[in-house]
Amino acid sequence: MGFPVVTGAMLACPMGAAPSTLSVLPLAMVNMENKPAATIMDNIPFVNIAPFGVCMSLANPITAAQTAAALGVLTPGACIPVLPAPWAPGSPTVLIGGKPALNNSSMCTCAYGGVITITFGGATTEMIP
Repeated sequence: MGFPVVTGAMLACPMGAAPSTLSVLPLAMVNMENKPAATIMDNIPFVNIAPFGVCMSLANPITAAQTAAALGVLTPGACIPVLPAPWAPGSPTVLIGGKPALNNSSMCTCAYGGVITITFGGATTEMIP
């Protein structure tokens, strides 16, 4: 059993320099602990997932260009998350608006090589599978 993820959850990316937060739009109108609950589809950059400061991945074109301009010295570029797939695995039995609920063990992979994890889901008293 894991904890549900709600708006304000803390996120981390190993390629990013700073933590980020999750914003959940209250479209499904489902709250857990008085905050909008997240689903696996809450993975839209700049809407749900804020940037992680600067990105250290050479797969990021901005970082690659700045590193090349610095003659090979790693120069982190702006973090612009590219998330081609939803959070996984999510909760197999709890649905919010017809979509699996997001729990604190879910992860989301960035196209630039980072694996975004949930460091604090925002809910502490309710649990979901």
